[in-house]
Amino acid sequence: MGPLQGIKVVEIAGIGPGPIAGMILADLGAEVILVERAIANQNAAAVGQQGGFFNRGKQSIALDLKGPEGVNVVLSLLGRSDVLIEGFRPGVMERLGLGPDVCLERNPALVYGRMTGWGQSGPLSHAAGHDLNYLSISGILHYGGLPGDAPYPTPTALGDIGSGSNMLVMGILSALLHVQRTGEGQVIDAAICDGAVYNQALLAGLRAEGAISETPGETFFGAASHWCNTYACADGRHVTVQALEPKFYRELVSLCGFAEDPDFARQYDTASWPAAREKMAALFKSQPRSHWCELLSGTDACFAPVLSLPEAAEDEHIRARECFVKGDAPLQPAPAPRFSLTPQEVGRVPRPGEHTEAILNSLDKAN
Repeated sequence: MGPLQGIKVVEIAGIGPGPIAGMILADLGAEVILVERAIANQNAAAVGQQGGFFNRGKQSIALDLKGPEGVNVVLSLLGRSDVLIEGFRPGVMERLGLGPDVCLERNPALVYGRMTGWGQSGPLSHAAGHDLNYLSISGILHYGGLPGDAPYPTPTALGDIGSGSNMLVMGILSALLHVQRTGEGQVIDAAICDGAVYNQALLAGLRAEGAISETPGETFFGAASHWCNTYACADGRHVTVQALEPKFYRELVSLCGFAEDPDFARQYDTASWPAAREKMAALFKSQPRSHWCELLSGTDACFAPVLSLPEAAEDEHIRARECFVKGDAPLQPAPAPRFSLTPQEVGRVPRPGEHTEAILNSLDKAN
């Protein structure tokens, strides 16, 4: 099932966005063989990835890549595969004897996907880093945060996943199309830092138009405006509004009872933002979140409550869209996007090394 049925992927086990990219490809129907260490990766265990749902739908083989036997098994797998995913620091795969030159010599049509934080080259290429670091150096973090406060850390989604995993998958799919046309494989240098810069095309466009300020807290999506903000409610929970377009702004102001208030008359008058923001904050603070959901949900006021993951899984819209995997498995996202002819299936998580014997036997038969 899935549009990538028939595509064979070898993923060298790691942490961060690489395993997510492998999960996405598996969710899309690709056959993903996960090459795991014979000894568990302590870093993966420390961040909750060892045996996690990132490995759903994959087959697992346990190998010692520091010896020639394990390396030869990987090369044999790559000889009949379409894609390799690896997420080590630059030079590690080469030292293992599994660098791009060796692998592409074995299979010239191979798509060799490399996932790092800083990229295969550049002054920081060998340095450690995480989601927040890539967002800060790329320019994204500068424009976030509350007025007068430091830019706030964001959950690991904008960097690792949005700028890492998704960019790698886009590169792999594009390279597979190139292989179909030409038979030529190639190397993909996917860096979270690069993806973070690329993902702020809209931000860069707004800056070029003069719509955002270089001063943190003075930009509408930096919590300076009253119509693009997060507000606390009487019960300690929070809601969001982002009524960007004028007609949606008028809807928000009208439903909140400020249609005749002069502080709300000119949406982009930054001088009136502080007063309007205080009034809006006081309004939302006067009632519990449920009140505002009843008043504003489903309208064009561009409103939504701030939900935790368990709450999101029970939300009426999220449930209708089946955005989370059903069943007894730990709470986890369902695959996206949706396909009309080739719907995805969510596979189970294999035990480390579960398919070692079966995979080795299949290689013996192929030889």
